[in-house]
Amino acid sequence: MTEEQAVTEDQTVNDEQGMTRRQLIRHAGWFGSAVVLTVAGGEVISHVAHDKDSAAAAATAADANALRFVQISDSHIGFAGPANTDVTASFSEAIGQVNTLGFRPDFVMHTGDLTHLSTAAQFDQVRQMLTEVRTERVFTVPGEHDSVGDSGRAYRQTFGAGTTGDGWYSFDTHGVHFIALVNTLSLEKLGHLGNDQIDFVRKDVAGLSSDTPIVVFSHIPLFAMYPAWGWSTDDALQVLALLKRFSSVTCLNGHVHQLFSKVEGNITFHSATTTAYPLPAPGKAPAPTPQVLPAGHLKGALGIRTVTYKTGDSALAITDTRLA
Repeated sequence: MTEEQAVTEDQTVNDEQGMTRRQLIRHAGWFGSAVVLTVAGGEVISHVAHDKDSAAAAATAADANALRFVQISDSHIGFAGPANTDVTASFSEAIGQVNTLGFRPDFVMHTGDLTHLSTAAQFDQVRQMLTEVRTERVFTVPGEHDSVGDSGRAYRQTFGAGTTGDGWYSFDTHGVHFIALVNTLSLEKLGHLGNDQIDFVRKDVAGLSSDTPIVVFSHIPLFAMYPAWGWSTDDALQVLALLKRFSSVTCLNGHVHQLFSKVEGNITFHSATTTAYPLPAPGKAPAPTPQVLPAGHLKGALGIRTVTYKTGDSALAITDTRLA
C-alpha cells in the first residue's frame, strides 16, 4: 500500500492551512496500527509504531513514575443485532485485554455509549463489569445512547458522582490536566457543549501554565470529522480557542467506532474504536449504521487504547490495540 492509499484507508484528515506535507506523510498507515504520539519542543509528532517503538513504549510503561491509562469506548451494552450478537462478551474480552497489559493502568476512561438504551439494568451491568478492571480508578463520559429519554439523568445517577453540571469535570495527575466534557445533550444535528460548560473550561484552565499538557475526553468528536452524520460539535471551536495557548493538547473521543486522527496546530484529535460493532467510514455508506463483517473479522475492528506519559520527558505515547 502506498502512503497516499494508507492516508485514504485511515480516513486521516489534514487541515489545509495547519498540516504540512511532512506531517501528512507522518500520519500515513495509522489505521489498524499502533500509534505513537510524542510531544517534543511543542510539536505533536505521530508515527506508526514499529518493533523498536513497542520496546521503547514498554520501557516507558515499566517506569514507576510514568502515567499509564487506558481508553475504551462504545460498549453499547444492550445492543442486539447481527453486527455483534454478544456485545457483553466482546466488552468482557476488552476488559480482559486491559487486565493483561503487563501493567496496572492509573485509570481507565470510557468515552461514552456505555449502554445502548439507557436502562437501569444496562447501566448496572456496565458498572459491575467495570469493577473487574484492574486499575486505580474508572472515569466515564456519556454518549447519546446513555441519554435516551431522560437527558442523561439515569447515567448521572450511576456514574455522575463528583461531576459538575450535566456531568463534566476535570482532574490532574502526573503533571497532566484532564478535562472530561459532555457533548451528547441538547443534540440537534451535531454535538453540543453549551455556554455553562464552555465557561467551566474557561475558568478551569485559567490558572494553568501554557506548558501543561492537556488531554480532553468527549464522546462526539470536537472537530468536523463528518458533520453530515453528526460527527462534529457545533460549538467546539469556543473550547478549542481556550486551549490554543497550550503547547500540547490531545483530544480523545469515541462515537465513530473507528480510528481517525487529525492535527490542527497544537491540537491532536484521536477517535477511538469500539468494543461493540464497527460503523462505516465517513461517506462510505448512506448512514452510520452498524456494519456486519465477514465471519472472523469482527474482533479486528474492535479494541482498546493505552496511553503513557512520563513526566520530565514530555512524551505522550498512544497505542491502539485490536481484540483480534
